[in-house]
Amino acid sequence: MAENVSNAPAERLEFIVDAVETGQRLDAIIAAKAGRLSRSRFKTLIKQGCVRVSGEVVDAPNARVNAGDVLSVDMPEAEDPEPKGEDIPLTILFEDEHLVVIDKPAGLVVHPGPGNWTGTLVNALIHHCGDSLSGIGGVRRPGIVHRLDKDTSGVMVVAKTDDAHLGLTQQFADHGRTNNLERAYQALVWGALEPAKGTINAPIARSDNNRLKMGVVKRRDEDDERGKDAITHFKVLKRYFTKEGAPTACLVECRLETGRTHQIRVHMSHAGHPLVGDDVYGSGFKTKSTILGDQAEKTVNKFRRQALFAAMLQFEHPINGEIMRFEADIPKDMAALINAFT
Repeated sequence: MAENVSNAPAERLEFIVDAVETGQRLDAIIAAKAGRLSRSRFKTLIKQGCVRVSGEVVDAPNARVNAGDVLSVDMPEAEDPEPKGEDIPLTILFEDEHLVVIDKPAGLVVHPGPGNWTGTLVNALIHHCGDSLSGIGGVRRPGIVHRLDKDTSGVMVVAKTDDAHLGLTQQFADHGRTNNLERAYQALVWGALEPAKGTINAPIARSDNNRLKMGVVKRRDEDDERGKDAITHFKVLKRYFTKEGAPTACLVECRLETGRTHQIRVHMSHAGHPLVGDDVYGSGFKTKSTILGDQAEKTVNKFRRQALFAAMLQFEHPINGEIMRFEADIPKDMAALINAFT
């Protein structure tokens, strides 16, 4: 037990442990019941003395709960720190006084937020751009106009000025319907995706059971407005088979007509072909690696992210109108993964 030294909370969450939840970890049960923030964030709050179990402060995230326990979480005021520059290596594909194009590595969070106030792409760009960053809205910071998931690598463009930010934002909002914006991703998915070319048009909404997860929504009729429209165009680039000829996976190119959170991952899973390495939307496919042979199975099991990267980005330069096109090489870990299937 620990003494709670935190200030008055901005909000207090309270839950009662059900009988079926007896024996679960404190951090896990709070994260599941709250449906907000990550388990790691609640683990931090527990260690800070912000959690009580039936009135007593508990600072051990792995403490076990019992039926009838009353769990109280004192949520602190929202943090809003000013990002600081950090010397984080970046692969720069292009840069001028208006914008910068990078090949983002997997594992790099794009923007500071709860649990990730440092070590992000924004921190890296503030350091890299220095005085050439005139800023957005009067603040010396880069303008993020689109994002990639932490574990997705590939091409990104970031604005350095207000004018560039406005021009790029308008292009991304249109998703290339009436302008020259194009985005192409490559993903390694399980199974034999059929047909080899097509479109997935399925609205996406946040899951009611897990607020960190997205899912396809089935609308009842044309007046049903649940979820946000989501359209993914796909094309199979290459198929992979076992020595016996059984299909194992496909390398797929995906082009987005919309930009929803986890869109490619959700749509491929909905089609029955989740991304290799995707523990959120394809955990049930882990056992498929057993058909690949011992060495290939080890390679797949060691791959700790979704097999996805932003391979190409095309846009109009927001100031001079020049059509700019950039491509990223397939990341080394994903290339090794694909090699395991050949």
